[in-house]
Amino acid sequence: MNDLQHEVLQHLQALVGFDTRNPPRAISTGGIFDYLQQHLLGFEFDLVDHGAGAVSLLAVRGTPKVVFNVHLDTVPSSDQWSADPLVMRDGDDRVIGLGVCDIKGAAAAMLACAARTQGDVALLFSTDEEANDARCIAGFLARHGQRFSAAIIAEPTNCEAVLAHRGIASVRVAFRGEAGHGSSAAAVSASALHQALRWGNSALDQFAALQGERFGGLTGLRYNIGRIEGGIKANVIAPSTEVRLNFRPLPSTDPDQVHAQLRQAAAEIYIVPAEYEITFRGPTLPAGDIAGAEDRRLRARDLAEELDLPIGNAVDFWTEASLFSEAGLTAFVFGPGDIAQAHTADEWVLKSQLTTYANHLMRLFQ
Repeated sequence: MNDLQHEVLQHLQALVGFDTRNPPRAISTGGIFDYLQQHLLGFEFDLVDHGAGAVSLLAVRGTPKVVFNVHLDTVPSSDQWSADPLVMRDGDDRVIGLGVCDIKGAAAAMLACAARTQGDVALLFSTDEEANDARCIAGFLARHGQRFSAAIIAEPTNCEAVLAHRGIASVRVAFRGEAGHGSSAAAVSASALHQALRWGNSALDQFAALQGERFGGLTGLRYNIGRIEGGIKANVIAPSTEVRLNFRPLPSTDPDQVHAQLRQAAAEIYIVPAEYEITFRGPTLPAGDIAGAEDRRLRARDLAEELDLPIGNAVDFWTEASLFSEAGLTAFVFGPGDIAQAHTADEWVLKSQLTTYANHLMRLFQ
């Protein structure tokens, strides 16, 4: 183990020990943020509490034009962990702990490399990525976005620059029926559950019709009806039902058009007008219409090549890089680890990935 890797692992052990699970996102401006500031000597800080446990720290040294972003919050740990998730375990070729892959490993490398270099660097730490509640990034862009021309967002990409990924749209649809006895002929149309099932079938057909679209190595729409909840019992006509779904469009897909089609399908089924609520929408990377997105993708490619970073394939998962792109910054995703390990029990990251990432940062921070 070389000295740089040792320092990265020391920081990572400390960062894993801070409980930043989201939910409940019981995170304050102390704790992990005290640790960061103690180990970023020579930086100027802007620490902001955005409310509801969303906290951001911008650390700047010099006058950089590129900002490196990493989120410190993690998903909750499940009961399938074989040991305490907040205690990092050191194995032969990997380390195990909550957030080591997604994505505290990158934060640890940033701390180690910042201490070893003197170049101009901007680091943005945030705590709301896992909640689909981008207060931190929105606040940063409003306060400091004009200071920077580009952003590199840390997520698990096997140390390759990812230039494109899908957007995300989450939807809640609430159906209203008319309660009654299940023996009634009216149950066929009056049941909110029946309405939800008909609408769900129509939605699946609409999604299937979009599978031929392509952009930047990605093909088709990703979609999932994740939850249907409602009804009372088998012999009672269901008076209400709620459906939760999300879909992940390409930059070539207009999400507003998809929403309009889903709403229209619902309007043809409802007996009582129901609610159609978009609970979260995240843009694609690159953001913009198809022509603008391609231009931004090429600019991100040029930046990655200028920084001598390997370029990887587009990915299906969503990241906050798209928020920077939407704001006009050149943005791509670049971090250690494999997304297959994110959100898993006994989450792990290879030490070799952390070392590769840290070596890139040493060169870039210098």
